[in-house]
Amino acid sequence: MKIAVGQINSTIGDFDGNADKILEYSHRAAADGMELILFPEMSLCGYPPMDLLDYQSFVSENQRALRRLQRDLPRDVAVAVGYVERTTEGCGKALQNVVSVLLDGRILHSQAKTLLPTYDVFDEDRYFEPARSQEVFEYRGKRIGIAICEDIWWQSDALPGFRYAQNPVKTLLDQGAELLLAPSASPYYAGKQEIRLGLLRKIASSSGVPTVYANMVGGNDNLVFDGYSMITDRSGALIAHGLSFSEDYITVELPNQEERPSIRLPETDELESLRQALVLGLRDYVRKCGFKKVHLGLSGGIDSALVAVLAAQALGSENVRSFALPTAYSSPESERDARHLAENLGIGFDVLPVEKDFRAVLESLEPIFDGTDAGLAEENIQARLRGLLLMAYSNKFDSLLLTTGNKSELAVGYCTLYGDMAGGLSVIGDLFKGQVYALCRYINREREVIPENILTRPPSAELRPNQTDQDSLPDYGVLDGILELYLLRNKTAEQIIEQGYDDGTVREVLHLVGRNEYKRRQAPPVLKVSSRAFGTGRRMPIARKIFEAQV
Repeated sequence: MKIAVGQINSTIGDFDGNADKILEYSHRAAADGMELILFPEMSLCGYPPMDLLDYQSFVSENQRALRRLQRDLPRDVAVAVGYVERTTEGCGKALQNVVSVLLDGRILHSQAKTLLPTYDVFDEDRYFEPARSQEVFEYRGKRIGIAICEDIWWQSDALPGFRYAQNPVKTLLDQGAELLLAPSASPYYAGKQEIRLGLLRKIASSSGVPTVYANMVGGNDNLVFDGYSMITDRSGALIAHGLSFSEDYITVELPNQEERPSIRLPETDELESLRQALVLGLRDYVRKCGFKKVHLGLSGGIDSALVAVLAAQALGSENVRSFALPTAYSSPESERDARHLAENLGIGFDVLPVEKDFRAVLESLEPIFDGTDAGLAEENIQARLRGLLLMAYSNKFDSLLLTTGNKSELAVGYCTLYGDMAGGLSVIGDLFKGQVYALCRYINREREVIPENILTRPPSAELRPNQTDQDSLPDYGVLDGILELYLLRNKTAEQIIEQGYDDGTVREVLHLVGRNEYKRRQAPPVLKVSSRAFGTGRRMPIARKIFEAQV
């Protein structure tokens, strides 16, 4: 059977735009003599639609787009497309996550998703009723089964501490499935491609059945979908794959012909994948939210430097503007380095001093602050004045403000609400400080894009005399190590200390993580590029007695 995969970038709620892409790829498949084309999970409505599913109009428009496909798709090619369907029998949730095979104007077969992930960023059990059964269908002499995304993850060691009681793949194989279609909306994190391929190989090793895996690509809110659709033959050998972080069209003939030998996953540099994920996530967030331009505060430090580079790569330098916002404590080299970077990138650069505004605020507060020593409040006033000016530019010129804080700072609250946390998107909020340095060095591997002085100067907020980050925080190497064990591996304070970290340092860091939850709840969306990011992937109560240092 000649099969194609349409690895498309769907926009949530853009039913006409998504249908246009499905039609375009399907007509291409028909012209190429393909017999079937598979699209990703929920490709017609976009993923994840979240509480839009509570609106009947959303579901109805999704259905209208499906009927359009039935009318306008080419004949003689089966098209498997994902969407939202209303349940028609029994009790339970009113909706199901469904893939239907459309052929010659009719629905040849429909399969609802069985396993509904409800962990990390997923919350499908909130909206959907699981499939009551799994059924194969016959097409062109083949018995075919559909296993939607999580339905092939039932046996994965990557799932967080539980196993599903049902095995939809086994049910389909028990019915004699000779081919599995696996439409998916699987977000990116480092190493996930190998995990997915391992799942497909497990299916083949136990059944001798080939699998066509179609994954979504693009950014939707904080999630980045990397594509990399894959097709494995009956032995589990990879015989075709799609591009990473880009739309693609893949074709194959199954069973695997001799002229289509097994291939290996391409050697991918983890830092290059990380860069591509952030660029795609940023570009799609800006585009899908209706913006055309972005801006940021360019401090002369490494975090804002990285965000500026990513923004220029994602949107073009002509659509990026940067601002230096010096205080009385800012060093001349900070502005010099920021200007140098802006020139290297070809982005706009302006200087907006905040010292005059700072003095005016202090004068207003003098009756209240009289007799007190300058401290954190005064530092934060300067940071918030920066945020005020940057947000004013956003309002005036319809430009999206990018925040520039990293995961290490966000974890321990080394950031100012309504100051450097102001903005519409946190681009590098899922990168530890060490990853920021590594990615900047990677960007500079062939030529100096980011001035070397930015990479070597001690990081500082420059809100008081001679300030450095390490005045308030442990060395970033130590801090990142503790945070990785706690945030990504769920280790307790005692377990982290057993890894060789200082008892007092561990407990102080975890205490800071706990007491700064209220800040993170007010942070802009963070592009997710790790196995667990702040935001929807980590849900902690703000008001609680037990903080992390006590467990």
